Amino acid sequence: MEKHSPDTEKVSNYDHLEKMSTSELLNNINKEDQSVAQSVQKVIPEIEKLVDEIVPKIESEGRLFYIGAGTSGRLGVLDASECPPTFGVSPGIVIGLIAGGDTALRNAVENAEDNTSQAWKDLQKYDISDKDVLVGIAASGTTPYVIGGIKDARKNGIITGCVTCSSRSPLAEASEFPVQVITGPEFVTGSTRMKAGTAQKMVLNMISTSVMIKLGRVKGNKMVDMQLSNDKLVGRGTRMIMEELNIEKKEANALLLKYKSVRKALEAYKNENN
Repeated sequence: MEKHSPDTEKVSNYDHLEKMSTSELLNNINKEDQSVAQSVQKVIPEIEKLVDEIVPKIESEGRLFYIGAGTSGRLGVLDASECPPTFGVSPGIVIGLIAGGDTALRNAVENAEDNTSQAWKDLQKYDISDKDVLVGIAASGTTPYVIGGIKDARKNGIITGCVTCSSRSPLAEASEFPVQVITGPEFVTGSTRMKAGTAQKMVLNMISTSVMIKLGRVKGNKMVDMQLSNDKLVGRGTRMIMEELNIEKKEANALLLKYKSVRKALEAYKNENN
């Protein structure tokens, strides 16, 4: 059987990069980046299917897991870590795991992505079950850690999806709900932290944001459940309350500090003034 050659490993459309001026480098990178959003747009139906699988699972007390290695793993951990402060959900609802563990967030861990059985071991520490959804992230679609985790999850009746930037990849084949964003050759050949990484970040933003909106974690267009972890966010929350209730800043701020969330402050005010 012929080994899969990932689209992400195709030779760059540019050569002699070291001879380019700074302006040429920046403009050419930007030119390539402009194609990413169009590539993502083409797979919105695939993303939609995956989102519509995740929402009912979380509504039934399930969780969303991301697994990946290197840049892909970091992007999954990033997306998961931003859900609690943005949407006020428990840190255990969206969980990101990276091959090699947290050390790999800052430093490459040798051979971590080559172990086909480690992902399932990592997931079992969280008692993953068929209540949950697992999304594997791998630009090439060939990462053994991710493919192994997806295959083991499917054997255990867990819904699986993936985000990859290579067509007809082993990872997409192993997943029930694959999202395949074909971004083409990188500006620097094989450097998937560039276009592929950007595409993956965009898709993960779309998945988690859409899921949280459908779970009722946004009101109108506001993050009413965000954590008030700094002065900027307290200020934002205060403005939301002022706009929604048409009240002065001092009163809005007092409500927010009393109830510790925009949603609770709005509900309490409306109950008291009905």
